[in-house]
Amino acid sequence: MSELIINRDEKQKKLKELIKRLHDGVKPEDVQEEFDKLIVGVTPAEIAKMEQALVMEGMPVTDIQRLCDVHAAVFKGSIEDIHKDDVTKVDVPVSNEGHPIDTLKKENKEIEILLNNIIIKDLSDYSDKQTSTSKKRLLESIKKLKTIDKHYSRKENIIFPIMEKYNITAPPQVMWGIHDEIRDEIKGVISLLNEEKSVLPTLNESVSALVNKTNEMIFKEESIMFPMIEDTFTQQEWIDIEKASEEIGFTIINNVTRWMPAVIANVIEPKQNETTSNYQKDSGDIKFDGGSLSAEEINSIFNTVPLDMTFVDANNHVKYFTQGKERVFERPLTIIGREVKYCHPPKSVHIVEKIVDDFRTGKKDNEDFWIKMGNMFVYIRYFAVRNSEGKFLGTLEVTQNIKPITELEGEKRLMS
Repeated sequence: MSELIINRDEKQKKLKELIKRLHDGVKPEDVQEEFDKLIVGVTPAEIAKMEQALVMEGMPVTDIQRLCDVHAAVFKGSIEDIHKDDVTKVDVPVSNEGHPIDTLKKENKEIEILLNNIIIKDLSDYSDKQTSTSKKRLLESIKKLKTIDKHYSRKENIIFPIMEKYNITAPPQVMWGIHDEIRDEIKGVISLLNEEKSVLPTLNESVSALVNKTNEMIFKEESIMFPMIEDTFTQQEWIDIEKASEEIGFTIINNVTRWMPAVIANVIEPKQNETTSNYQKDSGDIKFDGGSLSAEEINSIFNTVPLDMTFVDANNHVKYFTQGKERVFERPLTIIGREVKYCHPPKSVHIVEKIVDDFRTGKKDNEDFWIKMGNMFVYIRYFAVRNSEGKFLGTLEVTQNIKPITELEGEKRLMS
């Protein structure tokens, strides 16, 4: 047994070395033979572990993200060979209708049809005919693909937090970065198609790159991520994921069946008014500097204020967010307890960390941003939260769609 462990560790070490060589510019075909020998018996979890080790050793997530398609191409055939005969696995009943993995796989199937049949056909048709009708058809297909954002958002906001709880942090960061690349490429293709005269070579190249990258993400999900989390997540966690999924929505597929495990063992459903904080367990009012409020009043006030508010504690973990009607960003309950750096795409993590560090050291007390999001003009404000003695307690993020405010003119002195 010890010899087996040593051999496996040695194999991991050599695989990491080969990926570093790819990082240094070696061509995939030059290391293909070595990969073919080393890959035998390697599981998806070990590939994820390898990525994690590279991050821990200092390789930037953005570098692994850039290399992901390169070493995925080298791994791909071998991983498919490993899993093609794997029909005996029995764990979480992922084949059940409506289970989160079942739903993700159904979405992937529809996305593959859209990518490989419809979009490729529409692109070829437009390239040949270059008519307004063929251009419109391709544009509609790409806009349909844009709904893949919901598929990725469920991963980022519901599944990745649970992976991080099990210290699986590198694969989610790498995937999130690639999600954003795909989102950007979809926007780029739409922009090209909205031009009066699309440059065909550029369009063909952009659509082909988009199709390839999206197909590779499907492969990574089904060959690496899904097997890993099927072995790791508890039944209660799958129930929580299924419940949170509907709020974000689904990609292409409609009428998703609500899933319930055939056997529910040791699952305790929280009561509607059950909470985890001490003050909410107290039936008395909470005293503030300017009066007192009950727990119900506090919760209702926060959810009535026309702002998205999220509080990150002094240890950089998400502790609370409001659940009002005017939501700007998705905030599923699965982010509670999540380290804030994992709540943002890898490309913006350094900005978040800088803000929190400046607040913690007292260099700043607030930081503001404003961005355009579709029809919204979003004002994002960060505040350092300190007690009366100046001790840093955490960071408050306040987000609001201020477009209606910027459009105000004149005065209003009477009720509508």
